[in-house]
Amino acid sequence: MDKHEGRDAGTIRLDDPWYDALAVGWGEGEEPSPPRPAPAGRPAPGASDIYLEVQRSAAFQEVRSRYRRFVVPATAGFFLWYVAYVVAATAAPGLMARPVLGAVNVAMLAGLGQFLSTFLLTWAYARHARLRRDRAALDLRWTVFEQERGQERTRARRAGR
Repeated sequence: MDKHEGRDAGTIRLDDPWYDALAVGWGEGEEPSPPRPAPAGRPAPGASDIYLEVQRSAAFQEVRSRYRRFVVPATAGFFLWYVAYVVAATAAPGLMARPVLGAVNVAMLAGLGQFLSTFLLTWAYARHARLRRDRAALDLRWTVFEQERGQERTRARRAGR
């Protein structure tokens, strides 16, 4: 953990990649400082360069691919299930009113199935994220964090000259 100096003295910044420095102090009227030129007259590489490099990396593309391979079919399936329920409720009221067990009819079971499928889909998404994407995403986050930290050290050394 690092302690800040200056007007933010006493606040503690957790030194980890999940800390969102942009969210801290958001809306306080401070303008970001323009990038300082590198010694050769070129602009120093900034955070945007790091993020673009990570976005182009194979590891990032794999995380995005895994995300899409789960989300697109899951969303399409759930949407079709919902539309089928609505269409059946409006186009086939006789079928939906058919009793299954006492006062419970097909429409009630399908409606409860909507809730159940929502919870199951949420569980499946969380499990998929935990098993297939979280580790790789955390590794990418650490990579970005270390690159930004290296840039900060380089800037601090240049400023100290």
